[in-house]
Amino acid sequence: MQLRSSLFILASTIIVLNCSPEKDSRYTTWLVTGGSKENIRYSVLDQMDTANVNQLKVAWVYHTMDADTINNSQIQCNPIIVDGILYGTSPQLKLIALDAATGKEKWVFNPLESKTKEDVSKVISLNNNRGVTYWQEGNDKRIFYTAGPYLFAVEAMTGTLISTFGNNGRVELHEGLGRDVTDLYVASTSPGIIYKDLLVMGSRVSESSNAAPGHIRAYDVRTGKQRWIFHTIPMPGEYGYDTWEDSTAYKHIGGANSWSGFSLDEARGILFAPTGSASADFYGGKRKGADLFSDCLLALDAATGKYIWHFQHIHHDVWDKDLPTPPSLVTILKDGVKIDAVAQATKTGFVFLLERVTGKPIFPIIEKEVPTNTKLKGEKLWPTQPYPTLPKPFMRQVMTVDDLNNLLPDSSFQEIKKRFLGFKTGHLYEPPSLEGTVSFPGFDGGAEWGGTAFDPATGLLYVNANEIPWLIRMAEVEIKVPEKENNLAAGQRLYTQYCMSCHGPDRKGTGNNPTIVDAAKKYNAKTLGELFSTGRRMMPAFKNISAQESNAITSFVLELKKEQKKIFDQAPFAIDSFRNLPYSLTGYAKFYSQEGYPASKPPWGSLNAINLNTGEIAWKITLGEYPEFKRKGIITGTENYGGPVVTSTGLLFIGATRDGKFRAFNKFTGKLLWETELPASAFATPSMYEVSGKQYIVIACGGGKLKTKSGDAYVAFALP
Repeated sequence: MQLRSSLFILASTIIVLNCSPEKDSRYTTWLVTGGSKENIRYSVLDQMDTANVNQLKVAWVYHTMDADTINNSQIQCNPIIVDGILYGTSPQLKLIALDAATGKEKWVFNPLESKTKEDVSKVISLNNNRGVTYWQEGNDKRIFYTAGPYLFAVEAMTGTLISTFGNNGRVELHEGLGRDVTDLYVASTSPGIIYKDLLVMGSRVSESSNAAPGHIRAYDVRTGKQRWIFHTIPMPGEYGYDTWEDSTAYKHIGGANSWSGFSLDEARGILFAPTGSASADFYGGKRKGADLFSDCLLALDAATGKYIWHFQHIHHDVWDKDLPTPPSLVTILKDGVKIDAVAQATKTGFVFLLERVTGKPIFPIIEKEVPTNTKLKGEKLWPTQPYPTLPKPFMRQVMTVDDLNNLLPDSSFQEIKKRFLGFKTGHLYEPPSLEGTVSFPGFDGGAEWGGTAFDPATGLLYVNANEIPWLIRMAEVEIKVPEKENNLAAGQRLYTQYCMSCHGPDRKGTGNNPTIVDAAKKYNAKTLGELFSTGRRMMPAFKNISAQESNAITSFVLELKKEQKKIFDQAPFAIDSFRNLPYSLTGYAKFYSQEGYPASKPPWGSLNAINLNTGEIAWKITLGEYPEFKRKGIITGTENYGGPVVTSTGLLFIGATRDGKFRAFNKFTGKLLWETELPASAFATPSMYEVSGKQYIVIACGGGKLKTKSGDAYVAFALP
């Protein structure tokens, strides 16, 4: 099978090479996140190839010196390289400029310097950063990037703020959304994209009911003035408005945000924007309908923000299946005809292949009936979901008893089997439930924000995937507030509403988020209250809750007996019928064994090559390893974050795995050609570039996810 696949790929390569010039100048640089605005992570630099890749050595290492090991800091940045200078970000969201040939620091911009206490509290709230944006006109060279709710414009050669942009060098992302979101969480984790003199930005917002709308906006690159906005939750009179049963949804529903970034067909002026689910994630009783433009791939006029077409990959999403990455803009060969297309990978393990100009499917897409039986009151699930006939799914999409982890000791296997049989299972779109539903693929994919790489010379699309089961267990929430209760009772009620989904019903964490049982060892009432207001890393800011509510939660979490006895006065508080939902997720929990391994059989992480010309899987391998299983000759794969880079010379590079390795594979077969140990796990996508005739590949090693140590390094490799 492997031989036939390899021969087919070789034949396909010969056919397609004639229409994909290998020295295309678009793919000799890394000026934007993803390598090019087509977002294909492809390079035609040719010094590194399959014959010499095993000779790669460390060229330089740069340490940012600001890792936060207590709070598990990370670096997820895919750096850009412009005129021999590398621009990236640090764990503490500093913007850095390095000599790309030596790693020597040129300058550092710290968003926390010379700011008020209020500014600092905003900036340190959740934000991983996945890249920055460059724009130039003559000698005016600018780097745009976000920290907290601020979009900064920084002079590229000196690292100083450009005072004529926005308000003294920055734009507040809370402003210009069309409704008051001052007390709601708005930030951005992915870089914007440049079209002429416009900077187009998406956002990250809360995934709970208190979410800001995720409208897409474009700013003037010189002044910071907002030039256009596309309402991802349509207003009256706009296309898509009637897909919401509640005619006032645009006033109070949030989410549907383009958090993962954009792709751009610059010649045609078409912006491609993937969106996430509408809020709240797991209960849609307050947002009945198909919910456009949530979970959509949008094609917009880049100059005006006007709608061109859309494809919704999930209707009325209650599974947190956001589109996790911008599509790759590809050209395929189907039935002897070249077709410009977009390839959109999903958390569900599908790739949707659509004509770039019209949005029409390249291969048929079928609406199939899905389960709609739910016991959650007020919920109204959509009866069908779209399934592509091709390309074939790149991972398993249903977990059965036969898929349970057979590497476990018998007692542990029986324990997960007993739990599994008590959950709802059996379908990709099995509804959320009170008893618990197995979500497979899980909340983090399938595909994730690392995205896909595409090889124009062969028509192969590469995607790494997580194959980890998660659990969706809902709990009823008391909406009617008692007329009289103490802080203990109020704290428990509010904890269920705001905190349980991350820290679990027993405060012991969910595997994805930490325990707070011993929070009193780290926080007092004052510092924990401040944390509610500012947020940090994975914890968003809760500015919408009152001081009294904050005090009640604090007294409950810290077990402050005297504070718990105090009467909680209900008089000032009105129940928001849209934000106070009757159900809440009990926790973002992976389905793991008591030893800490996934409940499913390996592979737990995979790397996949898909032939877009035919829709067939060309090859699939496990990605990553656990040392204890490798010693037994078992390669399991690991959960992985960060994407691949493919080259014209036959290589595929990827970090991404929790085992802390950086690897190169043969792009035609998936054979491992080279691997090396990194100073910390590289949950980021590498960048390939050339300086003074020498080729480099660099990757951020920030660790911090999946219980790995936090790191602070950028590591570049080159041939001796």
